[in-house]
Parts: sequence; C-alpha cells; structure tokens
Amino acid sequence: MPTMRQTYTVTVPEDPPAAAFPFIKQEMRRKGSMSGSVLVSTFVGLLINQAKNSKSAQGLVGLKNLGNTCFMNSILQCLSNTHSLRDYCLHNSHRRDLNNNSRTNTALMEFAKLIQTMWSSTSSEAVSPSEFKTQIQRYAPRFVGYQQDAQEFLRFLLDGLHNEVNRVTVRPRGTVEDFDHLDEEKGKKMWSKYLEREDSKIVLFVGQLKSSLTCSHCGFCSTVFDPFWDLSLPIAKKGYGEVSLMDCMRLFTKEDVLDGDEKPTCYRCKTRRRCTKKFTIQKFPKILVLLKRFSEARRTSKLSTFVNFPMKDLDLREFSSDNSYNLYAVSNHSGTTMGGHYTAYCRNPNSGEWYTFNDSRVTPMSSSQVRSSDAYVLFYELTSSSRM
Repeated sequence: MPTMRQTYTVTVPEDPPAAAFPFIKQEMRRKGSMSGSVLVSTFVGLLINQAKNSKSAQGLVGLKNLGNTCFMNSILQCLSNTHSLRDYCLHNSHRRDLNNNSRTNTALMEFAKLIQTMWSSTSSEAVSPSEFKTQIQRYAPRFVGYQQDAQEFLRFLLDGLHNEVNRVTVRPRGTVEDFDHLDEEKGKKMWSKYLEREDSKIVLFVGQLKSSLTCSHCGFCSTVFDPFWDLSLPIAKKGYGEVSLMDCMRLFTKEDVLDGDEKPTCYRCKTRRRCTKKFTIQKFPKILVLLKRFSEARRTSKLSTFVNFPMKDLDLREFSSDNSYNLYAVSNHSGTTMGGHYTAYCRNPNSGEWYTFNDSRVTPMSSSQVRSSDAYVLFYELTSSSRM
C-alpha cells in the first residue's frame, strides 16, 4: 500500500512547460535584474492558477467518512471516474430518462448531484455524501450502521440507478419460446429480449453469461443465457502464491463435473444424471467489473493471493471477445470483512493520471503501485467503446 501523503487536489509540475508560458522568457530578458524568489513566485502562482482552471484538476475530491462508510466512498470514487457514467450525470442527461412517477428525490438524482459537486468543486475540502447516503438508506436499510461489502453495494446501487432510468416503463410479458437452434442465435435472441425489458444508460455494465449443462448419459446439452453485472472470479491455486487474472478467467470457464449429490435432472432422461457444467462469456459489457472472490468456506475471510492483472490491453479473445480493455479503477480491501478498510485507486479520465482515494484524502500515485494483493473489485473499460 502506498504511504499516504498530505492531501491536495492540484499537482504542480516541477518545471513549467515553456509552450504554456511563452511570455516568461521575454519577461526575463526585459527584467534581467528580477530576483530569483520573485521569479519562482511568479512561476508557482501562474502554474497553480493554470492548474485550478484546468480540467485535469477536477474530480480529485475526497469523500467524508460518515461512520464505517469507506466501502461506499470507495465505490463512489470508482464510479465517479467511469467516464461515460460521469458525463451522463454532468450533462444532466439522466433527467430526461428519469421515470415520471411523481418522485422529486431519487437515488439517481442524489448520485448525480454528488458527482456534479465532486467535478465542479474548486476547494480541497472533502465532500460529504450524507444526502446520498440518506436516500440510499430509504431503499436499503441494511447499508446502515456497520461495515458492508463494496461489491454488494455496487450491485445494489447500479441496479437501483438502472431501474430509475429504465426507458421501458411497461415491461412486455414473458413468453415461452422454442430456442432449439444454434447457441449464437439463441444468445442474440435472449439479449434482444433482455433489452426489451431493461434499457438504460446503466446497461453499459451488463454482459451476458452462457451456462451449458451436458448429460454424460445421453449427451443432451441445455443452455441458459443470463445477464451479469460483474464476474466473481475464483482464485487459481499455484505453488508460488501468485496467479494471473487470465488464470482466474480460465478457472471460471473451466468445465466442472456434477456427480453424487450434485447430479441434476436431465431434461431428456427425466432422471438425475452425471453432468458436466461450463460457463462461457457470450457477450462482454462496455464496462467490465471483475471481483477477486472471498473465501467460499468462510465469508468473513479474504483470499490474500496476489492476482497479477494487466493495466492496459486486457485481451479476452480466448473467451469469445475480440475487444481489449484498459483498467481505470480499483476498489481495494485490507483486513477482514468484519473490520477491514476500503480505498480506491482511480485513473482520472481527463488527465490519465492515477490517484489514491482514502475517504477524505486524495493523493497522486504511480501506476506501478496499482497492483496489490488488496485489489478486490477491478473496473475495466472497453478500449473501442464509444462515449455516451
């Protein structure tokens, strides 16, 4: 973990770019007797004013901890640096999508107001997310009073925001159809049916998972397609304690044998049979959220295995996607789920620089510090995705 330094929201480079201040050299030639201290003061003053007026200095605002709310602050900072979602809020595009159900205060309205405050603030003071927290508590009292899981909060929040701006106000009734044709066609048909019911800007986080169950007795294969908001990856075990993200993806899509008490009922045999089960990714989302799974044995224990994940060009062709992804945010968790602490590492979408967000403290960091065993939720953006 990087050492926390004094909080500030403006990074002043050591040397001013000459092109930015072409008049400096002229001023020095005219006033050769200008003292060094005055010259330095002039440089620093100009640089700070330029930085304050620069878009690259925006969004670097901490969030106050309201009492065990570091899990919420970590996720909010990751979402604040999600370029498409941020612009959706800053441009007030969410207002026209809000369902007209006589509610003046909604979770999305409070979320958008918070994002706008974080990206318009010229002060180094941390912002209080109290109004947003109050609104969230009305829908989910469980997120009050004690430490929560960041992933569960993320899932709840995205689902809630999606429901508020879902353009489909009257959802079509589900119909039973015969999809006895190629899986590729079936997957596209099921995705189309999903969008008939769920259509919002928040769907950029949603992908499609394919689950195949093959009977070892008769060979019948049944496939199911389900939407997913994130992928919880199992940790591949290796002798030297370090695994790659691709190892975890391969383990997630590895074929499993269901036998004994796990034997499912075969659709064709009409009886319980030994089967093989396999997950594949049918459709990757524009924003891919990956989680390092907690221990299956005890939910309170966290797997501390170091997972080496790429910062750029996450290549998923092996898993049916021709696209690559770039990392832009990480929600970190240290300690146990009962007494741990959450922080966030985020790449500013304007400047491309990385920062540490530790509740009210915001500090610049090197990209080489982003990978750590505390990384819990990884946010990747499709490199070829179009902006909203």
